Amino acid sequence: MRTALSIAGSDSSGGAGIQADLKTMTMNGVFGMSAVTALTAQNTTGVTGIMEVTPEFLKQQMEAVFEDIFPDAVKIGMVSNGELIHVIGECLKKYGAKNIVADPVMVATSGSELMKTEAVAILQKEIFPLADLVTPNIPEAEILAGISIKNVEDMKRAAKIIGDTHGCAVLVKGGHSLNDANDLLYQKGVYQWFQGKRINNTNTHGTGCTLSSAIASNLAKGFSMEQSVERAKEYISGALAAMLDLGKGSGPMNHGFCLQGKFVREELS
Repeated sequence: MRTALSIAGSDSSGGAGIQADLKTMTMNGVFGMSAVTALTAQNTTGVTGIMEVTPEFLKQQMEAVFEDIFPDAVKIGMVSNGELIHVIGECLKKYGAKNIVADPVMVATSGSELMKTEAVAILQKEIFPLADLVTPNIPEAEILAGISIKNVEDMKRAAKIIGDTHGCAVLVKGGHSLNDANDLLYQKGVYQWFQGKRINNTNTHGTGCTLSSAIASNLAKGFSMEQSVERAKEYISGALAAMLDLGKGSGPMNHGFCLQGKFVREELS
């Protein structure tokens, strides 16, 4: 069985973070492992508390995994401060980690801030150049690219800025009332759109974590980047279509849609 490591925060409600990552990895046929960056008190409606681990303990967790069960892929999620990011970067380089998917979790679905402002620059400097794929949503892509995204051309421009600056593939996730929630993959001068129908489901807490973990799982199994994104989109679409309803959260921030796995290829002009 292939293996994958999630480096992220814990979600006490089980819908996002480490918990979502491990569930997703299991469902996608890989053995999931974890290095916890922080404990959070949260549910689908908000985050009420964050307790970070020490850089030394995060390093111990990562070393324990790499020295025994070397991961075939690594997913990086919530990392709230620069010291933790530095430790992650050093460990990934030390052990020659591969198939790295970085999900720049800056703000929770509920609107709660999860990353300190100064940590964003450190993340871009130390993690993005190591990553095979970065998966920002629209607000995150605006911060990372330094531009406003109002239409599909802006999405393309942001993806190119991020990808060319850091030498990684970029999946800009649609939604946020833009272009029917189509996602854009940019790598090495080529754009690929992943298109499909909207699925109306108010239970979207943790969909970003789930998508990036599913992509990492498929990369671990040897699929190409395009195939991994497509398979991950199919997986999360099926999960949303199942309409599982566990909690009372029904605020406007919890509404969302997802694509089914179709994509078109567009050469960079």
